[in-house]
Amino acid sequence: MLLTEGQRSDHHGAALLLPVLPRARDLVGDRGYDSTWFRAILTERGIVEKMLLEHGVMVSYETVRCWSRKFGPTITRTLRRKAARQGDIWHLDEARIVIGGRPHWLWRAVDQDGYVLDEILQTRRNTKAAKRLLTRLLRKQRAAPRRMITDKLRSYGAARRAIMPAVRHLSHKGLNNRAENSHLPLRKRERIMQRFRSTDSCQRFVSVFSAVRNLFVPPASTSTALGRHIHRVRAFAQWNAAATLEA
Repeated sequence: MLLTEGQRSDHHGAALLLPVLPRARDLVGDRGYDSTWFRAILTERGIVEKMLLEHGVMVSYETVRCWSRKFGPTITRTLRRKAARQGDIWHLDEARIVIGGRPHWLWRAVDQDGYVLDEILQTRRNTKAAKRLLTRLLRKQRAAPRRMITDKLRSYGAARRAIMPAVRHLSHKGLNNRAENSHLPLRKRERIMQRFRSTDSCQRFVSVFSAVRNLFVPPASTSTALGRHIHRVRAFAQWNAAATLEA
């Protein structure tokens, strides 16, 4: 049997996949796995292969985007409703994002474990924008933090004195690495997506992306492999429940 380089790669990949397939009733695949020998082995195991193209399902980037736009907000609301209580230390920071040639600022708040509490895209980087972020945080968290940590942007101090003057505020760039590091996953996705096309799409994406990341990424306090494994198992159980899938 003569195979091209691409066919040999697909054949090798499918052969490696077969021994580790879990027990299942159906397997949904694209045309890359439409091989007679592959289907024969699946049939012996009692697995029915369903080709997406045969059923009229065309999966493209636009299809995935439509699925994300339709189901993402619902799943996000379910995950946030069942999320554990976040920490009482807020790290606040802002990141510059260029959309349509115009600079915007993504204001973000994370707790001491790295969980994203809230984020809002705004066109300004001043006291008014900082007040809006703090107001949203207090409304969602329903409690003021024990301590607030920011960089040396003076807008944070002015907004804190106007909205929650009793909260202790630490302003030092070295102490705010938790918030600054939380921008890195978004920056990576931004490069892959070749930047955002509009402010609405950016705000919609970051809300879903942060909620899913909060679920699957272990907190900073989890330092053992067993703890990370347990966290990941629980995360998949919550995801299946939120996505109304059978565990």
